[in-house]
Amino acid sequence: MMSALMPVVFVPHGGGPMPLLGDINHRELTHFMQSLAADLPRPTAIVVITAHWEEEQVSISNSPAPGMMYDYYGFPPESYEFSYPAPGNPALAKHIQQLLQQQNIDARLDNQRAYDHGTFVPLMLIYPAADIPVVQLSLLASLDPAAHIAVGKALAPLREQGVLIVGSGMSFHNMRAFFSNDPAVRGKSETFDHWLTETLTADTLTNTQREQNLSQWAVAPQGRFCHPREEHLLPLHVCFGAALQAATPARQNFSGLLFNTAISGFIWR
Repeated sequence: MMSALMPVVFVPHGGGPMPLLGDINHRELTHFMQSLAADLPRPTAIVVITAHWEEEQVSISNSPAPGMMYDYYGFPPESYEFSYPAPGNPALAKHIQQLLQQQNIDARLDNQRAYDHGTFVPLMLIYPAADIPVVQLSLLASLDPAAHIAVGKALAPLREQGVLIVGSGMSFHNMRAFFSNDPAVRGKSETFDHWLTETLTADTLTNTQREQNLSQWAVAPQGRFCHPREEHLLPLHVCFGAALQAATPARQNFSGLLFNTAISGFIWR
């Protein structure tokens, strides 16, 4: 057991492998991820809730040596040669399954799941030595926000054990808007980003109000524009649930632009 709770972080992971390729649009975000570890205690293990894995029930990677999944297309050849040889942690995966089942949340182990780019792209930048065990957690195919908050609540005890919980997604994820010439896009993204940041960080809100807001995110200002499909937002809901018991608001630890849209990262301590 650890005397202090590990932080919980939500990281906007960028577009495909572009943060690893030196893409100029990702420079600010890449620098943030490269500097993040200095702001964190060294974890005993890392649990990544990745936006790029959906299952009917929560699935947990338990291979002792996960491979690589290059789940993108159309990028340079070097994009398909990246390696992140961090070990898995089958014992931790089993423990997570038990934590979820104790809260009546169905969960299964998956010993075939490789590291998808929602996991290896940020971790190659945050922990390039690949010397900390990693377990991946899927989203639920239902995309139910309240269910993902509940998953996070079940994971909360991991913070006492030195485990870093990382939500890997995007606070804005409208692929058409990323590459649009519409001058209104930036303003719409900023409107939702402001709502999300206020929901997570404002001292004037109770945690009950925060939870209600996040459960009803789709009716937030520009919510559905910013997330036509919400899989990249839901890792944040898991993070929120995992941090809820500590009753401290999040802090916005990244605020920047990506393809002229506002994106944010958050940390709970």
